[in-house]
Amino acid sequence: MHYLFEQSDVLNTPVECFIFDTAENMFPVKPHWHYFIEMIYMLEGTAQMNADKETFVAEAGDMILFNSRSVHSIYSAGSGNIRYAVIKFDVNTLNLNSPYIPKLRSIFKSAYQKKCPVFFGSEISGKFSCNDIFMTCVDEIQNRRYGFDLVIKSKLYELIMSIIRYWQELGFVIDSEIFAEETEYDIASITEYIDNHLSEGISVNDIAEKCKLSYSCFAKKFSEYYGMSCKEYIELMRVYKVEEMLLFTDFDLSFIAQETGFCDCSHMIKSFKSHKDITPKQFRLNSKKR
Repeated sequence: MHYLFEQSDVLNTPVECFIFDTAENMFPVKPHWHYFIEMIYMLEGTAQMNADKETFVAEAGDMILFNSRSVHSIYSAGSGNIRYAVIKFDVNTLNLNSPYIPKLRSIFKSAYQKKCPVFFGSEISGKFSCNDIFMTCVDEIQNRRYGFDLVIKSKLYELIMSIIRYWQELGFVIDSEIFAEETEYDIASITEYIDNHLSEGISVNDIAEKCKLSYSCFAKKFSEYYGMSCKEYIELMRVYKVEEMLLFTDFDLSFIAQETGFCDCSHMIKSFKSHKDITPKQFRLNSKKR
């Protein structure tokens, strides 16, 4: 099934929100799979949505959820144009702090195994406020105003909680088996652990152990999946966090270096310039001119 794999830019875009229009985009959407969870909200037309071995006919107001690793495709089921809103996200980047709620990746994995419904008709999607959530997320990703990522995450959490509660109404139980997976990681989910510990002195060897792999095996798998070494990934994620803090805060460089896990300010400046071709100070000055 590897030939069906669709590469996603998990490093730069952990969340994608956009409008798909058959008048402007390549169609049909042929069978493929990816590590992202993909949710589609129909705006116009009639489409045949295929998810693994299931087939659904979706019309305006309907929503469908394609789970991570689910092979899915979209074809026309009528005449005329088809438009739908899309939210794709890496579930490993969504973290919940509540002690009674397991990680979302564990919940979605269990729901998929227990065959919870992934198609939601217009009546149910209306109760989920899908139109508002999808349109808000698309607008935020397009305009990228201050805090856009937080707005998108808040809307995603709202929708995800509605879906989980609906599953629970149908008998889905968040049991001890789901919690048992909390400390288990693989190559696709290990970035959650890394991102949560960026400000600490984490080592690649420690990260490999979290995946229950030898250093060499982990290094090879990580490089194949992310296109860079784990050490390079850690540095790049720290640079991204520096960029956010330069754009949206007035913290001094020494504080930012400390908060993003760099050993000192000079190391942060050198690393930032290496990736961005500009110093942090100049980057901040340029952003204020826009």
